[in-house]
Amino acid sequence: MTIGLAVIGAGYWGPNLVRNAMATPELRLEWLCDLDEERARAVLGRYTTVRPTASYEQVLQDPAVDAVAVATPARTHFDLVRAALDAGKHVLVEKPLTPTHAEGAKLVALAEERQRVLMLDHTFCYTPVVRKIRDLVTTGELGDVQFVDSVRINLGLVQPDVDVLWDLAPHDLSILDFVLPGGLDPVAVSAHASDPIGAGRPCLAYLTLWLRSGVLAHVHVNWLSPTKIRTTVIGGSRRTIVWDDVNPAQRLAVYDRGVDLSSAGADERRAALISYRTGDVVVPALPEREALRGVMSEFAAAITEGRAPLTDGRSGLRVLALLEAAGRSIHNDGRRIDLGDLLDD
Repeated sequence: MTIGLAVIGAGYWGPNLVRNAMATPELRLEWLCDLDEERARAVLGRYTTVRPTASYEQVLQDPAVDAVAVATPARTHFDLVRAALDAGKHVLVEKPLTPTHAEGAKLVALAEERQRVLMLDHTFCYTPVVRKIRDLVTTGELGDVQFVDSVRINLGLVQPDVDVLWDLAPHDLSILDFVLPGGLDPVAVSAHASDPIGAGRPCLAYLTLWLRSGVLAHVHVNWLSPTKIRTTVIGGSRRTIVWDDVNPAQRLAVYDRGVDLSSAGADERRAALISYRTGDVVVPALPEREALRGVMSEFAAAITEGRAPLTDGRSGLRVLALLEAAGRSIHNDGRRIDLGDLLDD
C-alpha cells in the first residue's frame, strides 16, 4: 500500500519535493498545488499523471490524499498545516514550523489530538555526514562533548519575511538537537545581530547557547559574506569532529588532537598541568545519498508504522523557542535570556 501525497508550493523547494516524492516507492504523488497553477504545470511537465491545481481545498477533499508536504513561505504555514490536520492528513512542513512558538505549539497539540504525523523538513539531519556525526557522538567516540562552534555564511538571498537567524540558524539548531545526547537542551541564550545594508532585518548574527550539560555552543550566520563557509566543530574530551560541508574531498574529519588537563603535586597543594595531544586524523568514508530522499522515506515510515518521525513537531518547537529567545536577546542588546522550562512546554 502506498501513501497518497500532495505537494503544496511549486516555488524554490517544491520541485525538489516533487522529484524525491516520485522517486520514493512508498509514496504516490497525486497533486502539486500552487496559487499559480501554470507554474505547477510547468514543474510537472507534459508527461505526468500528477495533477496541478490552485485549489488547496480540492486537495484536502480528495480521499486519495493521505498526506501533504508544505513548501510555502513561513507566514502561511499555520493556516495550511492546521487545515491539513483538520482534514485528517499527515503533514511534512518546511522549516520553520511557524513564525511563532505559540502557533507551533497549537499545531503540535492538534497533530497529537488527531493522531497524525507532523514532521519537520530538517533536511540536514538526513544527510550521511550528520548521521555519521550522530553515531560518533552517541557511541562515545568523542568522549564528553565540550564545545560546539558552527559557521554558516555566504552571499545569500535576503529573505522578505524572515531575518538571517530565522533563515539559516534552524539548520544548525536542528542538527545540534539531532546529534547531541538527549537533544538540544539549553538553559540560556544570547544573540547579537546587525543590519549593515539597511535591509530592515538582521543580515548577520551571532548566537550563543549555554547547554544544561555545561557545553557552550556558538552559531554564526551571515547573508553578506563573499565566500561560502559551512563548518561545524564539535569538540570532545577524546576526539574532535570538523565538518566542512563545502569540501567534498574531506567533508568530515575526526581529529585525535586536543588539550588534556592533568594534576601533579603532593598533599593538598596540586598544580594543574596542560598537555597537548596530537594523534591521527581519520576521514570516514561517507555514502553519496540525497538527503531529501531520506526525508521522504522517514515521513512514509512514520506514517506506516504509526510513530513519531526523527524530526517531529516537537523538535521544530524547540528550534522556535530558541529563535524567539534569541530575538528577545537581540532587542535587549545581547542580554542573556534564561530559558527555564520553555523547551519542555
